[in-house]
Amino acid sequence: MTKVFLVYGHYNDKSFNAAIKDTFIKTAEENGHKVDCLDLYKEKFNPVFAGEEPSSDVLDHRRRIEQCEVITLVAPIWNFRMPAILEGWIDKVLAPPWAFSFKKLFGNYGYPVGNLKGKKAIVFCTYGSPQFAIRTFFLNMPTKRLRRGVFNICGINHVTYKRYFAVPFVSDDKRKKFLEDVKETAKNL
Repeated sequence: MTKVFLVYGHYNDKSFNAAIKDTFIKTAEENGHKVDCLDLYKEKFNPVFAGEEPSSDVLDHRRRIEQCEVITLVAPIWNFRMPAILEGWIDKVLAPPWAFSFKKLFGNYGYPVGNLKGKKAIVFCTYGSPQFAIRTFFLNMPTKRLRRGVFNICGINHVTYKRYFAVPFVSDDKRKKFLEDVKETAKNL
């Protein structure tokens, strides 16, 4: 049994992101895995970070991450990033010194040391744009930033990205194929 902490960042329960979340949870649980789902909008998570000490909800999310093997994010990509509520969650929860710290080399130079080694991550992202535009013109910026700027710094080097392009414009058959991919990902935890 794999324990998954799923962080969901979409406001609409009828969205394709909700279908991804529901499909992943159902399939994972049918295959004997345990999924702990955090719905940021329903929990009214405050994404604003102003340097304060971690709140009780942030400490609770960290405890839940400590108890899992896989962190899963489900969200759309808006303006080359996830919604502000999920980005704020990253800033508040996956923050130093809990998720990573810096080892000083000399002077102002150092490097991050991740504290979440041994965990895996799965990211399900939806895009309104076609794949060609994201890969060619935008150089896969959202996934590169998440891999290098978030997960790798935290010590998570095994990251699976599942990206679904042009979601508002594809056929229902294509959406079914996307959800089959979600099922396969959940089966192969």
